[in-house]
Amino acid sequence: MKPTDRSDAASRPLPLAGIRVLDLSRLLPGPLCAQHLADLGAYVIKIEDPKVGDYVRPAVRTLANRGKDALALDLKAAEGREIFLRLLDDADVVLESFRPGVMERLGLGYDVLSARRPAIVHCAITGYGQHGPRQAAAGHDINYLAVTGVLDQTGSAEGPPVIPGFLISDILGGTLTAAMGILAALMGARATGKGRYVDVSMADAVMAHCVLPLAEFNESRAVHARGRGTHTGGVPRYNLYAASDGRYLAVGAQERKFWDALCDALGLAHLKPLHQATGMEADQVKRELREAFARRSAAEWIAVLGPLDCCVSQVLSVEEALSDAGFVERGTIRHRGDGTASTFGFPLLMSDFACPADRPSPAHGEHSEAILSRLGYARSEIDVLRTRGIIGINHQRRRPWHDGK
Repeated sequence: MKPTDRSDAASRPLPLAGIRVLDLSRLLPGPLCAQHLADLGAYVIKIEDPKVGDYVRPAVRTLANRGKDALALDLKAAEGREIFLRLLDDADVVLESFRPGVMERLGLGYDVLSARRPAIVHCAITGYGQHGPRQAAAGHDINYLAVTGVLDQTGSAEGPPVIPGFLISDILGGTLTAAMGILAALMGARATGKGRYVDVSMADAVMAHCVLPLAEFNESRAVHARGRGTHTGGVPRYNLYAASDGRYLAVGAQERKFWDALCDALGLAHLKPLHQATGMEADQVKRELREAFARRSAAEWIAVLGPLDCCVSQVLSVEEALSDAGFVERGTIRHRGDGTASTFGFPLLMSDFACPADRPSPAHGEHSEAILSRLGYARSEIDVLRTRGIIGINHQRRRPWHDGK
């Protein structure tokens, strides 16, 4: 059964239906976390400064804010803070990514919010957390990977560290860790009526998931040099090999049965006993594998090795991955029917659940007027707030998503 094929998926409430989120975050980690919550059924209001807005580039904004309402609100003004507190009265989550101390300086720290709304879950995403020696330090993904040792482990032996093409700290640390903390705190709030402050450090989250290096350190009090570990290029069974056309093949033959099948297919049966080769012996095995893979193109090798199910994949370009039939069929990537743009679906499937990905990311301040009207503000009051720059209103409507299926 495909989880999204259940006929009653549309009639069953989404998992987070009824949850209300005030999203003050900017750039990528927080907005993407809030988008996941919106995909799960939460009502999310994206709150931005009327002048600056979210200064992430437009294409990223589009991919990280779908399904939200947008309110342009000046939290530095007393009237703006009053609007925020009125929104807080029926909110469940406040998500922000300011530097430590900013919410307190605005008069909107957790003590203030929880006093007014005891069940509120306040999640703060920062680089290094709300306390500690790096608390006030600026940073981005590359910096968090640097201080956790991840960069030092990434790259070829004897080569320099290599910047990953995936924002590990932002997504693992900022998006997914925050979502986990928020959902756990929401469960507690539902059970006890009391929320929590969730302090998410992106550097902490990366550090707490460096499982293999720590296991290695615990075993020997040292970690392999860059490009020499079991998962960083040091062993033949888990490595990259170039085919005759210059395309690469990723070999993940960790288990002996996969390694044996690979060796037989490459005509290297004599290497089967060297599944666990390390050091100089591993270097010799890798040389033989490189020579063997270089005799055919990547597509030819996939045709041979694919049916053997021995954990060999072609390294795809991003463009190739976006059109991959497996991702498209499962809804991981969605394309408009006219081919003008693409978006991602929800990153997991559940029974009786279909990701409501049709609603686009809002324009800056698109729903300001409607949100204030629901709070009871009269049209004349809204006009005054807009004139004074307390709120921003943009009547632009974004194009709905249609995935072309």
